[in-house]
Amino acid sequence: DLKSIVIKAEEGRPVFLHNVADIVIGGAIRQGLQTMNGGREVVAGMVVQLYGANSSAVIKRVEEKLSEVEQALPDGVAIVPYYQQKELVSKSVSTVTNALIQGIALVAIVLLVFMGGWRASVVVAVSIPFSILFATLAMGHFNISANLMSLGGLAIAIGMMVDGTIVMVENIDRLLRESDKKESYLSVLARACREVARPIAFAILIIVIVFLPLFTLQGVEGKTFRPLAYTVALAMFGSLLFALFMAPTLSSFLMKRRDKDTCAKGREPRVVEALLVPYRPVVRFFVTRRPMAIVLALLMLLAGILVFPRLGSEFTPRLNEGDLIVNLTMAPSVSLSETARLTAIAEKRIMRVPEVDDVLSRIGRGEVGAHADPINSVHALVTLKPKSEWTEHHSQFEIENAIREELANMPGVLPNMTQPIQLSVDELVGGVKAELAIKLFGPDLDVLKDKANEIVRVIGEVRGAVDVQTEQVVGAPQLIIRPDRKAIARYGLDLGTVQEVIRSAIGGTVAGQVFDGVRRFDIYVRYKEDRRDTPEKIAQLLIRSPDGAMIPLEQIASLEQIVGPRQITRENANRFTSVQCNVVGRDMGSFVEEAQAAIDRDIELPPGYLISWGGQFELAQAANKRLAIVVPVTLLLICLMLYGSFKSIRNMSLILLNIPLALVGGVIALYVSGQNLSVPASVGFIALLGIALENAMVLVTYLNQLVREGVSVDEASVKGACRRVRPVLMTAITTALGLIPLLLSTGTGSEVQRPLATVVVGGLVTSTILTLLVIPALYKWFAVNPESATDQAA
Repeated sequence: DLKSIVIKAEEGRPVFLHNVADIVIGGAIRQGLQTMNGGREVVAGMVVQLYGANSSAVIKRVEEKLSEVEQALPDGVAIVPYYQQKELVSKSVSTVTNALIQGIALVAIVLLVFMGGWRASVVVAVSIPFSILFATLAMGHFNISANLMSLGGLAIAIGMMVDGTIVMVENIDRLLRESDKKESYLSVLARACREVARPIAFAILIIVIVFLPLFTLQGVEGKTFRPLAYTVALAMFGSLLFALFMAPTLSSFLMKRRDKDTCAKGREPRVVEALLVPYRPVVRFFVTRRPMAIVLALLMLLAGILVFPRLGSEFTPRLNEGDLIVNLTMAPSVSLSETARLTAIAEKRIMRVPEVDDVLSRIGRGEVGAHADPINSVHALVTLKPKSEWTEHHSQFEIENAIREELANMPGVLPNMTQPIQLSVDELVGGVKAELAIKLFGPDLDVLKDKANEIVRVIGEVRGAVDVQTEQVVGAPQLIIRPDRKAIARYGLDLGTVQEVIRSAIGGTVAGQVFDGVRRFDIYVRYKEDRRDTPEKIAQLLIRSPDGAMIPLEQIASLEQIVGPRQITRENANRFTSVQCNVVGRDMGSFVEEAQAAIDRDIELPPGYLISWGGQFELAQAANKRLAIVVPVTLLLICLMLYGSFKSIRNMSLILLNIPLALVGGVIALYVSGQNLSVPASVGFIALLGIALENAMVLVTYLNQLVREGVSVDEASVKGACRRVRPVLMTAITTALGLIPLLLSTGTGSEVQRPLATVVVGGLVTSTILTLLVIPALYKWFAVNPESATDQAA
């Protein structure tokens, strides 16, 4: 039909379209290609999950559909998945799931040892599956998926899940051993529950409240850490229900007054008695010499103050995903064939690293889909062999450096190393393909280019900077055609006609569509390549005037070749260019601080030009600013709850003393382990507050009870500390051991959880020392008098 179109008739003889044009079925203009392992071209596709969809369900349905499609493919054609987020998800979930199971086992062993018998241990141990099941059902109700962070929240809460039940069962066990036989069993049980129900409820509610700052986080940090806060809160609510209602009920069935598994009446389990032998004289020493307790607390606090400035800072530790992305940037003027040639060389060089399995490169990308890229941009996915097959290099960091060395001397190619998910986050946050984005704002593109190059030079000299490069804002060869309006007017033409001819001849235009059933194909019209491949030939383009004259383009327009801007980017209506870099071997906070000082010292910006810092540094700053506002508000809420529980500012102040010393342990643990202060570490500090306050509340509540019973303050301090050493140690040890698997894990995802576990375990050491030594010693100064204690009990 197209060939038969008549475009003119001369003396009855028609001129058809096929007489003056080639009409063929062809492909669209090629804007990219995909190669693999040294230049072999392949066809690749991508499945994008819809927002809010369930990842596991989507992946399962895609795999089922692919198996159907593959059966219909001709021989020699296969569909081979080369990157699946499912693998990363399953590895990460497996890491925290294993840590969860191991933590439960360790906690169960501690319970058996400290409770002195299997009956009480069973009651406490059952609280873990009950709380996890409660949290899991609630997660389903609130559409919270099982992921690295949500399951990590359950792993963090393992030790805390049993704390309330430990206090309840320990008190029941103690009163059953100490009570008079004349008192009925149910009466002893009820009395034991009444004594600790209030502090248990308040302690668990305080743990939930301390996670309030995580619920307020926004953006990427909010998406990352809110699931953890939700699961911790849900698990703790489940543990509260178990401690208050299920634990007393199970105890009535399992725990007997004269339990064969326990020692003689009134005696603690052997492990506890062994601990009391050195502990009793030590706590008595501090109670009788209170200034020594203050000295101990001040020394610990001083250690934390000295160590804290030495900590680095970052948003989150780098999650090793197991796959790498190597972005290659070439000159804007490069052709598609030249990009393919250079990419093949780069792929072969990357394949020299023995731990690399495959390299699949995407060159350019059409302006559709999630990421449009020009043909000078190469996005190479590097898949690594299983760790068991790594020979020369034994960490992902070493493999990355090896790849950088292989690509270092390629002329005309700028490499940049990242990871698939990390790349997506960096692009969303900073608009660049690296961890750190330095944005330079100003009105003049040439000045922006020059100053950006100066920044690259300065940043490249800062220790830890790798993959430093500036955004390509200029360098695109252009042919500028400037119509001469007077000349156009002399030939009776209008500007629109001239522009239409230029657009159709050089760039091409869609003249219509061909319909084939439900399918539609564009009719694309433009000059043959040999008539438009040089400026001289473009200058000879003919334009028909209204009187039929054929006028060359060069007679009505000037043509000039220049190297102009490749792109102009704006943010908030201001022009900017960006410099990107990754940071290796040091923390992001100190790097940015040193880099800012170097830029301020060595680069002078003209008036109207300014620099802003983005990327992961920006995320960390945003999270820290929000936490700086919300954490004090949370502490105020905690103070109100403590006062509501004890009706005493003295008691409240004594319990709050636990906070700084608990933080000291976390700070020292981070420093000793060589980790940085990050958002996961901040989450650990938040969790630590709740645990430290819980133990202090349990001890102070019992000290008040002894004072109400008429025991002197000094004797109550020693006696109460010895009586509560078991629940305090159990809550601390179970929480710490529940986190030990996360602390020691090396699986995928452990990098994000390790700072959190480190902070909590380290903080538990110092807070437990404070709870068992300093609080009993200082209790006399913060104690309520017996009369007010009696009123409080009433």
